[in-house]
Amino acid sequence: MNTISEKLKALRAELQNQDVAGFIVPRADEYQGEFVAPYAERLAWITGFTGSAGIAVILDDKALVQSDGRYTLQLKQEVDQSCYEISDMIKEPLENWLNENAKGKVIGYSPWLHTPAQIERLSKAGVVLKPLESNPLDTIWSAQPIRGSSQIEIFPEAISGLSVVAKKAYIEDCLQEAGAQSCILSLPDSICWLLNMRGADIPCTPAILSYAVIYADGRPIDWVIEPSRLPENIHQAMAEIFTCKAPEYLPDLMTHLPEPVMIDESHAPIWFKQSLELLSKEVIAKADPCIAPKACKTEREAEAMKKAHEIDALALVKFMHWLDAHAQNKTECEIADKLLEFRKQSPAFRDESFPAICGFASNGAIIHYRAQEKSCAKIQGQGLLLLDSGAQYLDAENAIAGTTDITRTMAIGGAPTAEEKLRFTQVLKGHIAVARARFPYGSVGAQIDALARAPLWADGVDFAHGTGHGVGCYLAVHEEAASISPRGKTAFEAGMIISNEPGYYKAGAFGIRTENLILTKDSEQLCDGTGAAMLEFETISFAPFDRKLIDIALLNDDERSWLNDYHKKCYEIVAPQLDDTDCVAWLEQAMQPL
Repeated sequence: MNTISEKLKALRAELQNQDVAGFIVPRADEYQGEFVAPYAERLAWITGFTGSAGIAVILDDKALVQSDGRYTLQLKQEVDQSCYEISDMIKEPLENWLNENAKGKVIGYSPWLHTPAQIERLSKAGVVLKPLESNPLDTIWSAQPIRGSSQIEIFPEAISGLSVVAKKAYIEDCLQEAGAQSCILSLPDSICWLLNMRGADIPCTPAILSYAVIYADGRPIDWVIEPSRLPENIHQAMAEIFTCKAPEYLPDLMTHLPEPVMIDESHAPIWFKQSLELLSKEVIAKADPCIAPKACKTEREAEAMKKAHEIDALALVKFMHWLDAHAQNKTECEIADKLLEFRKQSPAFRDESFPAICGFASNGAIIHYRAQEKSCAKIQGQGLLLLDSGAQYLDAENAIAGTTDITRTMAIGGAPTAEEKLRFTQVLKGHIAVARARFPYGSVGAQIDALARAPLWADGVDFAHGTGHGVGCYLAVHEEAASISPRGKTAFEAGMIISNEPGYYKAGAFGIRTENLILTKDSEQLCDGTGAAMLEFETISFAPFDRKLIDIALLNDDERSWLNDYHKKCYEIVAPQLDDTDCVAWLEQAMQPL
């Protein structure tokens, strides 16, 4: 089976065998993470679509594949529209399509690939949803990659700042407060944080694909993972903390769970809820208790992250110096590869934190554009280059560990237009407003988000994405808890690391985004009148902003002062690491005070 039509024919035959009229194929794997291992790239295999968000439905007589607005063009380029309809999942929810095309039919799904919240939403579509014991797509995928088993390593307590014992006790207290006797953990980064472990089971995120159960009464955690994967030194060191349970033991484990059992219905596969209901066990639906404490970095984690960003700053400056002289006639893919080459020069480099977003001119206006080797644009003439990228670093000996995420927009091939300078400077003003913000404890992301948009709003324009997301410590580049967005309702706490990335996008012309990571910390300032404690942000990403794109006349004194101080710190961090005099001279010029 090489063609999409051949795969669909085989899948439809298997659906008949399983007595269903259709099957839902999400992008997600069994752990609901952003990145999936090759064995779990089911959506790409059956549709040809390789974006990071999407879903497909295959019926006996038609099929649909959906993604969101980030991937409109990619859907058209990658999906054979003689086999599939395509649409935007935000504008045209999947349940509407099912209601129109499959009403009254029995539609199968894998209970490992959907959460209770997702199935509840789809169940309103007027179809009968049937959980299948075996995934029919896996049945027909004869060349499906084997699930990997990466090396597991201990994440040093000297970097994490908290022992596994302390974390375990904290989560046990959370269970007791919620009235739960046990809790199923299904998010790999939560389990890695809790156990101070890291792996490489999936691209870009140093996570271990596994499940775990933690108990309120203090007994050892049941970690659902092949025992053979753990080195003997880990078994010995952690014997009183957890017990390994092979995955095939999971159904039996469920029968012995003390109740009530806590599960996160927004993240856990619905298999867990359905199994507990069959066992008549009481379920408490509550957010994963590791999400909130994981978001608040310890002092040691924050210091390790800062060191990682200093290494990243060196790679970025070397790259920007190279780009200044070599951009013309390079492809977007070649440019992204060159930045990766500079990052790999550090012994601490482990992986990208996500595939780089490198878009020139009109491609930069596609918010989450992914350059493809066969179709990426060549840099020719004048235009803006938007480059959003990041890396994973770990050097335990030197207490370096971090996940980076940084975006720079650069003018290529001559002077930028007046419109490009205006929009870039407005975006930069919003970025600076967030970076300089001081705010009382209890403030939420929606309040801070307005600061980022105000300069654009004043001119009647906006951007269609959040301003900031959480970032893990040598973990997931997109981490939950607080965010800076119109929907951000979680209060900020000291230790949270958030991205600061306002933007502007003109379809068919150019895109602009300026992104640094910022550390939330206590401010020395008190709130006048109430005496309440305040929070502020510390910027921990360092790379020059393109002076050619800044309209200095639009910046006020405070904004110019912030930018000059920022560039001075960039120079102080990077210059001592450079052994290339030409690059040092370029850096001095790039960071001249405004």
